[in-house]
Amino acid sequence: MKFGVFYELQLPRPWKPDSELNLYQNALTQIEVADRCGYDYAWEVEHHFLEEYSHSPQPEVFLAAASQRTRNIRLGHGIIQLTSNHPARVAEKVACLDLVSNGRAEFGMGEGASITELGPFDREMENKREVWEDAIRCIMPMFKDGGWEYDGPYFKFPLRQVLPKPIQKPHPPLWVACSQLDTIEMAGRRGIGALGFQFLSAEMAKAWVHAYYNSFTKRLDKLADYQANPNIAMVSYFMCAETDEEARRRADGVTFFQFSLAYYSGSKGRERAKPGSVSLWDEYLKWKAANPEAVRKALSGGLIGSPETIRKKLRRFQQSNVDQIILLNQAGNNTHEHICESLEMFASEVMPEFHAAEADHQNWKQRVLNREIELEEIDTDPFKDRGGGGKGVSISQLAVGAEAAE
Repeated sequence: MKFGVFYELQLPRPWKPDSELNLYQNALTQIEVADRCGYDYAWEVEHHFLEEYSHSPQPEVFLAAASQRTRNIRLGHGIIQLTSNHPARVAEKVACLDLVSNGRAEFGMGEGASITELGPFDREMENKREVWEDAIRCIMPMFKDGGWEYDGPYFKFPLRQVLPKPIQKPHPPLWVACSQLDTIEMAGRRGIGALGFQFLSAEMAKAWVHAYYNSFTKRLDKLADYQANPNIAMVSYFMCAETDEEARRRADGVTFFQFSLAYYSGSKGRERAKPGSVSLWDEYLKWKAANPEAVRKALSGGLIGSPETIRKKLRRFQQSNVDQIILLNQAGNNTHEHICESLEMFASEVMPEFHAAEADHQNWKQRVLNREIELEEIDTDPFKDRGGGGKGVSISQLAVGAEAAE
């Protein structure tokens, strides 16, 4: 099993003049820590106009900065919005990151999830999947030598040589955001790595891992000529400390992260409030005061706890054959000090056991891909109700699911 770290660059109100500066600089330092400690991946989102929830509109800038402060960790777009970026600009961004990182770029892509983000770029929620597919068909040949032209339903591109070209051939590994569970099966069918959000139980993880790999091996239907990337990653809330109680105390930002998603999930098109009209932090504090038991249960889920508690949870998810666990602990007002301590403690006391088993996992995966192992076709219907919308689950479902993940 491999491990990554995940960044939305959250910034709850109230904001100070240097809040965003500190946010960015601290996050870059945390990725330095992760690189030094042997983590495998660092993932950075692209979001636009989402106050408090994500201040990360240009992940390529952040990842390029991280590339100059690290040596080994792979740097992932998690994701680039293909709906709001011109295909040629996407190919350029990915190739440039691959060059400055000396071949460590990962190309994660997605559609965008709300009217607030897509509307200013003249994109609609109703056809964003079709736009995403058209963008992939347009982008992939741009990584090859020579000129390329394209005439699709959403993108037109005259004959040009897109430069520069990435170091990794034929291109950096491809991933797709799987905010909705059904997208995991689609990712397997398209031959693209799946960036999923946390499963509520190891049984749920196993069902979707089987769905992914069965789609990959039996129903592969790529959108264009690209190198397939059979991988399924799970993002999980995370905080590691000496005791479970201390980890939960330090992980308060996790419930803010989930609250900020659930708060908007019921609105039409997931449209956000008008700029400056809502303080998510204030709304969160009201909810938190009124729902102490839900907060307690929510912080019992994810990978939040002592090294021993996290180790036990990971052993269950390891049996589901998830390829990568992506750890999210830059959330809410979680402190820089606690995030760094958490990353170091996990890397020292937990990660070595699961890194040591990676060769066995790769052997299992190769046998699955070769059809030497036939995975059971597990019915995923019982595991489709995650509640809420977009990434993760609603705050009430998160609390209910915490106990199932124990």
